[in-house]
Order: sequence, then C-alpha cells, then structure tokens
Amino acid sequence: MYAISLGDDGAELRPLEPWHAEEFLAHLERGRDFINQYVPFGSKAVDVDSAREALQRYADMRAADTGSLHGIWLDGKLVGGVLFLNFEAENANCEIGCWLEPAGTGRGLVTRAMRVLIDFAIERRGIHRVEWIAAAGNTPSLNVARRLGMTREGVRRESYPYRGVRHDLEVWSILAPEWREARARAAHNDHEESSRSLLDH
Repeated sequence: MYAISLGDDGAELRPLEPWHAEEFLAHLERGRDFINQYVPFGSKAVDVDSAREALQRYADMRAADTGSLHGIWLDGKLVGGVLFLNFEAENANCEIGCWLEPAGTGRGLVTRAMRVLIDFAIERRGIHRVEWIAAAGNTPSLNVARRLGMTREGVRRESYPYRGVRHDLEVWSILAPEWREARARAAHNDHEESSRSLLDH
C-alpha cells in the first residue's frame, strides 16, 4: 500500500485500516484525553475488537466513497491522522478533519498531511469545496485552517453539545480555484527563494 512522505523528519501518510486495530488502540490510549478534548474521535474504541470496529466503519465509508481515514506515522509510530467526512463526489463537496496524540503536536504534521488530502480531493476527485468545522475553543485546529488558506465563513452558535457544554462551531472552507491560486503562489515564492539562494553563491 501507499506511504507518502510528509517531509525529511520521517513522517508518512498511510492508509489506516482495520488490520491496524492494535496499533490504533495503543495510539488512542497514549493520547485519549488530549484527542477527546473537543471531539469524541475513537472514544468507543476501548479494546482491540472495538478499535477494529471503529476502523471498519471508515473502511465501509471508503468503499461507499463517502469518507476515509489516513494515519500519520512519525518514525514508524502512529501519532494521529486526517480524514474525509461527508465526501460528496456528485456535488463536489467534502469535509476534512484531523486528530493527534501529544507526541505528534508542534511539528506541522496535520498541515502537511492536509495539503496531500486537499490536493487529492481537488485535483484527482474534482472536489470544488473543502470544508473544515471545529469548536471555537479548539485553537490548534483553527490555526491549521488558517495555514491552509481557508476562509472563516461563520459560527454556528452553541450548536455542539459535548461534555456538558454547548460549543460554538466555526465553519471554514476553501474552494478549488483558491487552493490552486495559493499553491501557484507558494511555488512562485519557492522559485524566487531558490533563485536568490543561487545568486548568493
């Protein structure tokens, strides 16, 4: 199966599938409190069987072309992942999400993995609108949306009851033309930087 390098630090993006149940459970146990601060991702995976069931749900979504799960490995260790939700090829819309255990934070792993996911959605699957929804208090998640060049469209006030609190949800998105323009701009800047570096020598 595929393994996409996310940089020079040993980080890779790979499929996260039912046969990873033991590894997935161990990862969740290391980061459960952190991962579940704002979302109940993997909260029902408390043993190998339930971890396999959680992964199977996403495998079924992948088979139905409505979603998919992709793990982030750092030096061979599963530390988090990114996912497609509400993938609607017919309407060219999708939602993306992420999770990380503490050992994976502060490295830009989610941002790098999301660039791969968004590129695939837009350039290979013809998706026009990519959406990101996160609790207003989830600053790291919102920062990723900003780094990806997304636009904050609005707030669903107190729409998400979780752990006894009704959270505001922020809705962010990026459209295919905006994504392509941002990538072209980044490539142009990289080219200019490389040219300056050569001149300096």
